[in-house]
Amino acid sequence: MTISILTYLEQTTPYDVRPAKPTSAELRRVEELSPEFARYLYSAVGGEWHWTEKLKWDWARWVEHLTRPAFETWVAYAGGVPAGYIALKGEGTEVEVENFGLLPSFIGRGIGGHLLTVGLQQAWTFPERHPELSEVTRVWLHTNTLDGPNALANYKARGLRPYKTEQEERPDADGPTPGPWPGANRPTA
Repeated sequence: MTISILTYLEQTTPYDVRPAKPTSAELRRVEELSPEFARYLYSAVGGEWHWTEKLKWDWARWVEHLTRPAFETWVAYAGGVPAGYIALKGEGTEVEVENFGLLPSFIGRGIGGHLLTVGLQQAWTFPERHPELSEVTRVWLHTNTLDGPNALANYKARGLRPYKTEQEERPDADGPTPGPWPGANRPTA
């Protein structure tokens, strides 16, 4: 059993967003329903960080997840291939960053800061694309000590402020991790 520290962060105004330096990565909103692509992103990005919950979902459960009201996925492309993604879920006056991260070979290139900046900016404009929502008053997410080593620093650098921490037990963090392949985030010498 692994103990992880969860940190919850938030922004309460669009003026809280502190942009990262733009990169040459192209950011695009996913507009086609593709459970296969969503699962690929989830496992390839989250494998080393113990994202396992959604891996047991079947195709129908992925469709249900992706077709929820006020849900968006934005993908960063570098050199024509997916480099990472951010998934946003709006409800009421809040938008949650449900998932965010990069594929292993794109970490450290500045793409994460740019992707997070655009994702946060899109979160604040959710009612423009989802009229069933009220004006956004808060954008939030949580991270934990099992996430990438730069995750918390990137969130804070983009203007998200911690508001709560708690411990959780993670039995899934003790075993091998999925992803493109085991150890994908640990380059060999």
